[in-house]
Amino acid sequence: MQCAATIEPGKITYLVTESLKNVLLENESTEIDNVNASTSLLGKHSILESLGLVTLLVDLEQRLEENYDVCVTLADERAMSQKNSPFRTVQSLTDYIRMLLEENLQSVGS
Repeated sequence: MQCAATIEPGKITYLVTESLKNVLLENESTEIDNVNASTSLLGKHSILESLGLVTLLVDLEQRLEENYDVCVTLADERAMSQKNSPFRTVQSLTDYIRMLLEENLQSVGS
């Protein structure tokens, strides 16, 4: 297993987009080919419903633990209380995961 320090940003983006595509496939969505960093996950132009977002977050938590041996909670009070939701777009979710992984690494190193 890799530690959080060795997870490259591109791998996190790939993980988010692949998880999103899987959720869209499960929901028989036609939006799969349109997934990119600016894809909306919340709001008026979102490609997911609320249950789809929850499914995506759970899938990402599981993949991070299985693939990288890292436990993170994506949907917690901290995420929900931010002025700008980390779940707005693929990019904002990727950035949020990267931040959590860096914090996780720092707490392990302390």
